[in-house]
Amino acid sequence: MDKPRLWTRDFISIAITNFLVFTTFFYLLVTLPIYALQELHGAESEAGLITTVFLVASILTRPFAGKWIEKAGKYIVFISSLIVLFAASILYFIPQSLIGLLILRFFHGIGFGMATTATGAIVADLIPESRKGEGMGYYGLTLNLAMAIGPFLGLTVMQQTGTNVIFIINALCALFALVAGLFVRLPKKAFMPERVIERKTSMKIGNYLETSAIPVSLVSAFLGLIYSGIISFVSIYAKEQKLVEAAGYFFVVYAVVLLISRPFTGKWFDLFGANIIIYPAILCFAVGTFLLSVSNTSLLFLASAALIGVGWGTVFPSFQTIAIQVAPPKKRALATATFLSIYDFGFGIGSFIFGIAATKIDYGSLYFYCSFLIIIGSGVYYLLHGRISSRSIVKKVKREIS
Repeated sequence: MDKPRLWTRDFISIAITNFLVFTTFFYLLVTLPIYALQELHGAESEAGLITTVFLVASILTRPFAGKWIEKAGKYIVFISSLIVLFAASILYFIPQSLIGLLILRFFHGIGFGMATTATGAIVADLIPESRKGEGMGYYGLTLNLAMAIGPFLGLTVMQQTGTNVIFIINALCALFALVAGLFVRLPKKAFMPERVIERKTSMKIGNYLETSAIPVSLVSAFLGLIYSGIISFVSIYAKEQKLVEAAGYFFVVYAVVLLISRPFTGKWFDLFGANIIIYPAILCFAVGTFLLSVSNTSLLFLASAALIGVGWGTVFPSFQTIAIQVAPPKKRALATATFLSIYDFGFGIGSFIFGIAATKIDYGSLYFYCSFLIIIGSGVYYLLHGRISSRSIVKKVKREIS
């Protein structure tokens, strides 16, 4: 029997949209703090608020975006979010003060929170159930590629051109994301908004968070906290280790390894279940971080990038797939919002926490301890989801035998 199609026009369009949305996020992540310091004459502590304000707006928006999707429909929220992102990108030419830039970043963060929630909910409807792990793996790959290309593009443009060019490229990426989004067509059952019955208890937490997705979301936040600390300081660490040239290729190697491994890891998720993929991936993540802590040559440094790419690049989309699978079909948008909000919280505070830690110990030691925290993360996964998944597999095997 032929497998249902995965690479449809709609899936490709939503993947391109997601890639461009996250490319602009990481592109501005590395360029705006420098712009704030050099052009707006802000302090380093103030420049750090540029990312914080954006993520706060995104986190606050996502639970409401999940409810908006239930009321208005995925497509309306999806297109509206892309319009907000494009409008925000055009407005970057206007602010002449740090306060003005922070207000714009909050507005931009609202659009980002809406877009990432809507795209996650839509892609869950577009991927066939029998290929959910594989499809979500490829979808997650767009985020990881954006994380490699965005910073590389941003730093290259900043070094070779002026501020206007930086903002023009940002606006073009947002425009292309909107155009790609217009090509997406949802299945009829996913196009219509759900009937929502207003209740007096409308402010209860279950209306804004999908509780079934919380356990695996907490695991992603724990590991995401560690991951954000790793990538935030890897360029500084490379400079200390006199590996500046290799630092430029860290995320390139990361992305290439992801491209090679993704066709296999997603399919294995579907064939053998989450645990078979996640435990080895967490181990790769830990070993890669350990190698990073002892890297004194370019070979070790880039080998760590490869292992971290396989590890984290497999773990993150697998967790997102689980969050969607454990939720009722009508709650997938809310599950996506829950997962990304909790993850962003961990990611957002990670670099801050590890920045404080880095004032007490050197970066090599910091990465060394991180590798053990990642191993602890496998225990957190077991307690919050892995043991439940294992029991489900055992029951399935018993049913098949009987």
